[in-house]
Amino acid sequence: MQSSPPTPPTPPSRGSAAGDPPPRATAAKRSVYYAAQLRAFLEAAEVVDVEPDVIEDLLDGFPVDDGPDSGEEGDVDVEEEEDADQAPEGEQRSGGAPEASARGAEDAASVDEDFGEEDAGEEWAAYLQEAQTAWTKSEVKEMMSTLKEQGMAAFITEYVVRRAIPIPKLLYAFGVCLCPELRAKQPRTLLYLLRVALSRELESRERLLTYNTIDDVVHLIQNARRILILTGAGISVSCGIPDFRSRNGLYASLQENGEYDLDDPQQMFDIQYFRENPAVFYSFASKIYPSNFIPSPCHRFIKLIEDKGKLLRNYTQNIDTLETLAGVQRVVQCHGSFATASCINCKVRVPGTDIADDIMNQRVPLCRICNVAQPPALSAKSGKKGKKRKDGWDSDASDEPEPPTYPPGIMKPDITFFGEKLDDVFERSLMEDRHQVDLLIIIGTSLKVAPVSDTISHLPHSVPQILINKTPIKHINPDVVLLGNADDIVLHLCRRLGWDLPEVPAPAPNGTLDAPKPNLKKRPSAEFEREPQRVGNSHVWLFEGAEGGKWVEEIERRYQQQQERPADGDASSGSAPPASDPAAQRQAKRPRTE
Repeated sequence: MQSSPPTPPTPPSRGSAAGDPPPRATAAKRSVYYAAQLRAFLEAAEVVDVEPDVIEDLLDGFPVDDGPDSGEEGDVDVEEEEDADQAPEGEQRSGGAPEASARGAEDAASVDEDFGEEDAGEEWAAYLQEAQTAWTKSEVKEMMSTLKEQGMAAFITEYVVRRAIPIPKLLYAFGVCLCPELRAKQPRTLLYLLRVALSRELESRERLLTYNTIDDVVHLIQNARRILILTGAGISVSCGIPDFRSRNGLYASLQENGEYDLDDPQQMFDIQYFRENPAVFYSFASKIYPSNFIPSPCHRFIKLIEDKGKLLRNYTQNIDTLETLAGVQRVVQCHGSFATASCINCKVRVPGTDIADDIMNQRVPLCRICNVAQPPALSAKSGKKGKKRKDGWDSDASDEPEPPTYPPGIMKPDITFFGEKLDDVFERSLMEDRHQVDLLIIIGTSLKVAPVSDTISHLPHSVPQILINKTPIKHINPDVVLLGNADDIVLHLCRRLGWDLPEVPAPAPNGTLDAPKPNLKKRPSAEFEREPQRVGNSHVWLFEGAEGGKWVEEIERRYQQQQERPADGDASSGSAPPASDPAAQRQAKRPRTE
């Protein structure tokens, strides 16, 4: 966080003091700033939940381009403003949140050069002075600590509710100075603007420089007592279940084959598309249905962590229930699973096995309550469609519309499709766990699907983070990055920890798995295991199957340059990465606007 006071990109004064430019020019400059901040806050709606009435309030009063001559009156379109030369540098960060340039007096001088003291007017000068004196360094530090360690809800309770600090003043601490038009918005809208700034700050976690090596990872796991493990499709790939977003994953396969006539491969899991044409999903669902799959070493590693009393909770984005088959008890299936199914019409819920036969035979399962057997029609004539005679329509024929392609009662597995809200258990568990977690391990996920992708921003920034994945995740900043095949990495860690994974028996004749039993035998020797390669002197390690690409090349180049520098007493020449590394990663990320 910048310690110097922020320079607010506030629009020029609306006054008409002597020396001011013509009113139309001043209005145009003011609208540019208004449009810049408005656009940024509206874009942030993709990241931060917002109610429709807040959006309506944000847009209320914005000048509308009513015609070809309206530009002369100073009206500025939100989209056209994007290319305006007057928009201040630093108006928006990667997360979509508007911000004032936070370079203190230097930027203040540059703004005054652009507009001049007289152009700025009393209103601008007042906001500028207020922003520069609103908070001391120690106060800002205290606010950042409250936010990053206790979370957004605790921050709002402390500063907005208990201390009753005006939101425009709070925003100064985060480098945001609202233009006069936004300051006049409703309290609920102002709270949304604050949440945007808080969300951006929570995303910009600084890496803990204490942890860099695999030995550090081993010690963290050994000493942790409440480990939160966040998993994705990557831990089930070795089981024969494809992941979603890799270059050989499910979406790429759907796009390449073109078998299902989808505009976008993600339509396969879109709730609106499912309601219109459920047959498309059920023609495909058998390929991901967890029938005879066996849990991978990653699933068993999670079970082992739980057996040792160290698992706080496993948040899985997978729908294959392999965590449950591995015996994990403390698991939250964030996106649901095939374990149960519900009717999209009457909401009745049944065991997933009730529709398993339909899934495996690519049939659309129907609700037995909504689709009771109908009595036969009284006459065949009543079902006929009207026919057109040469002299007009046949009035004796029925003109009833075509029956719907599918009846209303369609059964759907209780997996969360795009457009559906996650189960409340996810938010309840996360609020409970954030105060207890002492280590976060992320395995086999790209963290691109909200709200699970937002999980790490809700955890205290002081909690160490370990990433185990085939590819880097560029929009987060974990403390140690282990890239490669997830199974190989957890097996390596188990060897270093001296742990043995529990075995999982082969599928029983009925296609289900018995409860897993501990493996009392020692694992095979790992003498042929390939040792991981460290990237430079960094916190990044490459295992078999790693796909780091240019991201890894850039880190290696940076550390090579560091080693080539003459010995000048640089404290960063040890195992810790250079101080600029976290900032560089934050500048490169666009966390949830992709």
